[in-house]
Amino acid sequence: MLTKVLNDQELVRYYLNGQEKAFEILLQRHKRKVWSHIYLMVRDREVTEDLFQEAFIKVVHTLKTGKYNEEGKFLPWVMRIAHNLVIDHFRRNKKMPMVRSNDDHDVFATIAQPGKNMEQSLVNVQVDEDVRKLIEHLPDEQREVVIMRTYLGMSFKEIADHTDVSINTALGRMRYALINMRKMIKKHDMLLDKA
Repeated sequence: MLTKVLNDQELVRYYLNGQEKAFEILLQRHKRKVWSHIYLMVRDREVTEDLFQEAFIKVVHTLKTGKYNEEGKFLPWVMRIAHNLVIDHFRRNKKMPMVRSNDDHDVFATIAQPGKNMEQSLVNVQVDEDVRKLIEHLPDEQREVVIMRTYLGMSFKEIADHTDVSINTALGRMRYALINMRKMIKKHDMLLDKA
């Protein structure tokens, strides 16, 4: 019965009706895309494997507890779970990969200065920490875009694809994030100049 080509929703229904093979087909169909998505963000095979397994454990749990909503498509839903686990991983470890954008207008762009002394290095570390704290206070959708753009070096097209929104929405979220961060900087009278 499962040998004919079934769409994801049909496979989900078969799985919920007790046919474990249906989930195996779903996993085989989508594992490469989900694994690649995670790996592109964490750049570590071991962490990718852990997060990949955690994502599908969460998928199974959500399906088995009847909390899956069929309004959305299966793959974007799984990708969102995987993506959120990656964000949680970075938060948990309090480390963001430091990839700098090469945009001329990037608010986080830094100018390399050879021969920095210890004081300048400490100031730069503090500024990076202050920026991370600002990012943590952003609304979830804005924080997600800032992290993907600034720390993961993703293009707005990639961000749009991974968050299942239009490029204009991704750009808008980044714009509002920057506005909100500027407001926080002004409100707290922060100085974010790198040495």
